Order: sequence, then C-alpha cells, then structure tokens
Amino acid sequence: MLELLTEKFSKALGRIRDTRKLTEKQINDILRDVRSALLEADVDYDVVKSFIKRVRERALREDLAQSPSPQDSFLITIYEELINTLGGQKQDLNRGVVLFVGLQGTGKTTTIGKIANHLKGHGFKVAVSSTDIRRPAAMLQLQRLADKIGITYYGFEEGLTAVEIARKAVERAKAEGVEYLLLDTAGRLHIDEELMEELRAIKEVVKPSEVLYVADAMQGQSALEAAKTFHEILGLTGVVLTKMDGDARGGVALSVKEALGVGVKFIGVGEKIEDIEPFYPDRIAQRILGLGDIQTLLEKANRVIPEDEAQALAHKVLKGEFDLEDMLKQIRFIKSMGPLDKLLGMLPGIGPQLKNLKIDEKKFKKTEAIILSMTKQERRNPKIINMSRKQRIAKGSGTTVSDVNKVLKDYEEMKKIIKKLKGMQGMPLPRFPFPFKG
Repeated sequence: MLELLTEKFSKALGRIRDTRKLTEKQINDILRDVRSALLEADVDYDVVKSFIKRVRERALREDLAQSPSPQDSFLITIYEELINTLGGQKQDLNRGVVLFVGLQGTGKTTTIGKIANHLKGHGFKVAVSSTDIRRPAAMLQLQRLADKIGITYYGFEEGLTAVEIARKAVERAKAEGVEYLLLDTAGRLHIDEELMEELRAIKEVVKPSEVLYVADAMQGQSALEAAKTFHEILGLTGVVLTKMDGDARGGVALSVKEALGVGVKFIGVGEKIEDIEPFYPDRIAQRILGLGDIQTLLEKANRVIPEDEAQALAHKVLKGEFDLEDMLKQIRFIKSMGPLDKLLGMLPGIGPQLKNLKIDEKKFKKTEAIILSMTKQERRNPKIINMSRKQRIAKGSGTTVSDVNKVLKDYEEMKKIIKKLKGMQGMPLPRFPFPFKG
C-alpha cells in the first residue's frame, strides 16, 4: 500500500538530508519531484496543484532557510499538508442507519461484513440487511457473512420492493435497540437513472446517519468520477476504499477529501474478515513519508496477543527468563497478525526497502516444526540439546541439523534482546512480539 508514493517521496526528500541551508531553488526542485510523484500515483490534478501551492507558500513564508534544521522543518510542512489533503482528523462512523452505495464489483457486500465485524469487536450492537432484490446471491452472501461473525441479518419475505425491505429493516432495528444497521443496496456495472431513483427512495425512507460510497482503490480516477456522481445525487457522508493492499499508488485516498468534500472512513487491506482499518490521515501521511505506522502495528499486536499471555511474558522478561516455548508463542502471534511484508512495511524506514524483498514465510513453519519436535524439557532448557538430540529433532521435524542450529542461534539472539529489556522494570513493556529472523 502506497509503495510508489513512499519511494518517490523518499527520493525527493533525500535531496536535503544533509542540507544545512535550504534555498528557494531547492524547495522548487523538490516540489517538482513531489508533484510528479503525486501525478504518477494518480492523484487528482487539482488536488496536486493545491497541495504543492500550500507547501510552497508555507515553506517560503516560514523562511526555512533561516531554520536551525531546514530539512526537518520542510518535512513537517509536507507532513502537515499531507494530513490536510487526506482529511485532517479521523472520521468516526455515526450511529444509526448506514447506507452503502456503489457500483457492482467493488466489494461492497464483503466490506459491509468487515465493517460489521469491526463494530461488533468494539462492543456495538450491529445488524445488517440487503435491499439488492435483483441479486439474491448478494443477499445470501451478506447473510452468510452475518452468520460467520455472529450478528443479526434481517431477511424478509419475497415479493417486497427494495424500499419496503429498507423500511422494515429500520423498524426492526429500532425495536431491537440496534446501534448500527448496515444496509446494502443494489449495484450496477454503470450508473443509470433506475438505480439512482431507487437509492433516492431508500434514502428518503430510512433517513440514514451515513451514506458511504464503496470504491475500488485500484480503479484510480474512474472511481473518483463515479463517486462524484453518487455524491451529487445522494449526498455522500464518506467513502470506503477497498483493495488498498493491492494499490501501490494510493491516488484515490489522497484525492477524495478535496475532490468530494467528504473523507475516507475505512480502507480494506486484505481479503480476511478482519482486514479493514479506520482511515487515519496522520498514519497514512507517515507511511507516505517513510515514517512507518507504529500505531496500527501496535493495535494489531494488541488484538492478537491475549492480555494474560502478555502479562506472563512480561513477568518472564523481568525475571530474565525466556525459553523456546515462549519463542514458539511469539512466532504464532506474528503469523496471526498478517503477512510479514505488510508488518515490516509499518516500521519506520522499512517500506521502500521491501520493493524487491521476498519474505519466505515457510521458514516460520519449519521453525515451528523444529521446536515442536523437541521434548518439553528441551524447549525449557535448550542448553541440554547436544548433537544426538539435534539429530533426533531434525529427523522428527523433517529438517537438517543445520536447520536446528539456525533455530537455536535465533533463540540466542532473541535472548540478548530480552536481557536489554530486563533493565526496563520501571517502564511498561510493549505487547508487541519480539523480532524473529526468518
């Protein structure tokens, strides 16, 4: 996600890494590269023009040439203007009826399931329903997603119109004290008057708290043009971008706020039901500038590492204890957080370096197999593992003695990190898994 922008911005800003003074010519040269990067990433032309103008005016007005650290001041200027372009503050989803609209094929129904799961995970009472009477398969898909995540799906008898289904769903949600009713609507391969008339009628009946347009981020400016039409007719309150994990450019995300006047609420970052994230402009700006996204990374860790496990590990760290059973748990935690390249991309300065990096996650499975082939005594006290034990472990795990030695070496390196953390008794320990060299 955003790899192209991150790479281009890093290259442009690298011009002033060791600069003590910053001239107007240097500012213009850098902004010319930034402008090219934004246009290449398919950011709306008018949005690019406005962004460059604001950054240049601020840079010259604040007289960066006189700044003690001109490169840092310029970076902060770009960072703050990126946040403004992306929408400023994170926009929460208003409670009530959330109407989802969009063209067919953008992942609208799946996205509703993901957002419903996200809201349920935050303790809200959620229900979903579909008014797409022309595509029974879409209704069935949403019902199955609801069953999978354990929320209520409102289904009604055949023969009802889309508007009648919407009205009944709202009445039932109010009666049952539902905090969020997520309402799916019909999509088309293109915009037509019949579709828009139906959506207008549904909106009039349900009086939604939100009207969200679901767009495929990989469609670039064509997605933005379609969103503008929906906005003119329905009055959108926000946008959800799907397939952001597959879009290295990210132009739509940077264009939405200024082009439509409404912000991005969520982004889809994968195919799994949990692969949905609230849209944080500051975090996206950090990713673009190669500063990583530590906040999201920590949130992922907090979701997959149970509190009791975190406390138990913290206790072992403080006592200077860490064995191979703990290492196995850490590997499994990391695996459950998602693909390694995505996790590493959230670390400061790592993103641009991942372009040609191939991470073999099969090594995790090999390490797991090796540790599981050890006895409990060996896992808790690796010092007793001699050559004959290594040969037995290798045979039991379908690996080699060299592989076993590699795992033991990784373990020793992790122990060194533990020793460094041992002196942090006055500080809270993070719940983030310790690094593991694949």
